[in-house]
Amino acid sequence: MITALDPAGYRRTPWKNGGGVTVDIAEHEDAWRFGRTSITTPGPFSDYSGFDRAQVLVAGRGLVLQTPDGCIDVRTPLRPVVFAGETPIVSRLESGPVEVVNLIGNRARVRIDLQVLRAGAAMGRSAGTHIVYATGGPAALAIDGAAHRLAADHALRLSVGSPTMVACTGGVLLLGSVICV
Repeated sequence: MITALDPAGYRRTPWKNGGGVTVDIAEHEDAWRFGRTSITTPGPFSDYSGFDRAQVLVAGRGLVLQTPDGCIDVRTPLRPVVFAGETPIVSRLESGPVEVVNLIGNRARVRIDLQVLRAGAAMGRSAGTHIVYATGGPAALAIDGAAHRLAADHALRLSVGSPTMVACTGGVLLLGSVICV
């Protein structure tokens, strides 16, 4: 099943720490959510104990996540990072505000993966829920060979019961995958 996700239907959720708002593109109860957010000032990240987080910089440069064990480098756009939700984090902005896409999953219920697909790239995905998101501009893709187009900031939610092939045929796509455990 493929469901189109339009920005008009995205839900806005205030951050737990009160420092901003996340645009929730897709979610499922308390198991997972896929969203986009602006980080305009440095500060602490919310505690998501029991959740895994994948994050990718989609606009701006220079985001560094400071943890007690060192820094997580998110300076380079379109290079995903993964970390535990309970990790104490304070963000540092080296070159002004940024925007990120987050995939957050309750590790007792799901496994998450966040990938970047550029034109010509294809990726097989197992049964589960997958969000394909055009972050920076229009994009084209094929799902098991069937062509689709996405305008900037639009997404598709794929709910599949068997392995599926997602190919980027134009532009850049984010592919967030959620697999039940």
